[in-house]
Amino acid sequence: MNPPDTIEIRRLQVSARIGVPDEERARAQTLWISVRLVPGQGFDGLADDISRTVDYHAVALEIQALAASRPRNLIETLAVETADWLLGRHPLTSVAVTIEKHILPDTECVAVHVVRG
Repeated sequence: MNPPDTIEIRRLQVSARIGVPDEERARAQTLWISVRLVPGQGFDGLADDISRTVDYHAVALEIQALAASRPRNLIETLAVETADWLLGRHPLTSVAVTIEKHILPDTECVAVHVVRG
């Protein structure tokens, strides 16, 4: 059996007020969000028609708006909210969300990863 057809958005830059100390949430910071979307229908039956697939431009705008919508303490919370939002609004069988935050010195990033379906 072949793996499912997927759509990926890699390292979408978003602005969010996020962090545990109040001073960290006081101003927006940049996060990078990657998503892997498994549509309910494979690509073979799309007939080159965007209405039959997931509009990744719309998904990117939704993710950016969700991230900016309110302050949060944890990137884990935003990851779960993002996965739930996408599953609830698009014809997907599963979604994987990775959020990167560049906060710790001497590291490339801190990242969290959730898979829902």
